[in-house]
Amino acid sequence: MRELLRQHQRFFLIATLAGVALRLLFILRFPGVSTDSFVYGDIAKNWLQHGVYGLSGVDDISPTYIRLPGYPAFLAAVFAIFGMEHYRAVLVLQMLVDLGTCFLVADLARRLVSPRAARVAFLLGSLCPFLANYTANALTETLEVFFTALALDLTMIGLETLEDSSLRPWVECGLAVGVGILLRPDGALLLFAIEGYLLVLLVSRRKDQTRTGVSALHVFKSGLILAVVSVATLIPWTVRNLHTFHEFQPLAPRYANQENAFVPLGFNRWMRTWIVDYTSVEDIYWAVPGNTVEADKLPSRAFDSPQQRAQTVQLLQDYDDARHVTPELDARFAALAADRVRHSRSRYYVGLPLLRIADMWFRPRTETLPSDTRWWEFDDDPEWLLLTVILGIVNLAYLAAALAGLVRGRFAPHLGLLLTFVILRSAFLGTLENPEPRYTLECYPVVIILTAALFQSSTREGG
Repeated sequence: MRELLRQHQRFFLIATLAGVALRLLFILRFPGVSTDSFVYGDIAKNWLQHGVYGLSGVDDISPTYIRLPGYPAFLAAVFAIFGMEHYRAVLVLQMLVDLGTCFLVADLARRLVSPRAARVAFLLGSLCPFLANYTANALTETLEVFFTALALDLTMIGLETLEDSSLRPWVECGLAVGVGILLRPDGALLLFAIEGYLLVLLVSRRKDQTRTGVSALHVFKSGLILAVVSVATLIPWTVRNLHTFHEFQPLAPRYANQENAFVPLGFNRWMRTWIVDYTSVEDIYWAVPGNTVEADKLPSRAFDSPQQRAQTVQLLQDYDDARHVTPELDARFAALAADRVRHSRSRYYVGLPLLRIADMWFRPRTETLPSDTRWWEFDDDPEWLLLTVILGIVNLAYLAAALAGLVRGRFAPHLGLLLTFVILRSAFLGTLENPEPRYTLECYPVVIILTAALFQSSTREGG
């Protein structure tokens, strides 16, 4: 990659400046400091000022484990250098991190496709509005995408040097994966994808060890080192939770709940019996608890019969009276969910998850912008409607080009690893009751690499 940068200095300089300009546009025009951002920020401040990893209360600070320490540690470092709650500095640093992601994606494309594809990948990454958009939001996405790309690149280096019996790339990859997990618990999916791919490789190498000259034992050692180093990064956090809460919690609670807090699992399961789109996340899922829920915003697929519709409306009315889901009300939601699952198991376990996956991949990625979530009604302000349509077309163009690149491109070995990660992550996302498009952003480096394969040179050595 260093040689490629030296040969094409002007190209990379211009593409980098274009990437900076696009990201500054989002940072200056659409800066995003959301409720989640302030939760992370509150933890970071208390960690810095009081030495307590916790949330501010009326009278004191309560230790918490609802968020993993990766992003609060990043915010604490920024606050310590640039001043408390200096979120603009956070966003600018995220811009630099995201540009680093573009270089990593380019290196992956160089290894998998060709030097020319690497340049295309860098340009596609620099000008990708979806990566750029999230640099302007004080959330984990930008850092998570960076460490995902870094871990994938280090994995490729490790796979390329298997014959050299080098284990250093696997140590470094384990550290990158571990940091990714400390940012978001679903970062563990990358570890599963890599380990699964190494397992397949291990079986194939055992059958073909004589011809390849690569020891199956070395493949096993690589996977073991990766797993040990990745898990080791979680030890301080796990020990802290054991000491503070007397609870084994190596990640964070699935529903980001405080210790011993009631989680409405029945309500969440009921959501999974009908939800497929992000609009319902905003209208229904995020409204609970605390806000009223309008039953007329439920889609027709939320009911299997007129009787069930009346039962659902009554449940929501009872919720509106209390503005929170009590254990008794949650049990009624659970019973309703069980009824719906019995009515159609294939819908619950196959049909709806596939639709949720499709919505997260194909929806216009405007969830952090002022655009109306119900874009298909075309009653938004013209400028935001136009932006939504443009971003929707751009997203579809990236995905269509990636599919074409997958079909037509010529790749070096181990593309299967990247595809394994995308498939595994997409399958996991289909099980969620909150299908948010941002959850597929970690897969966008793979999308960009596949797209770049359409522009590869006639030989892998060509630039």
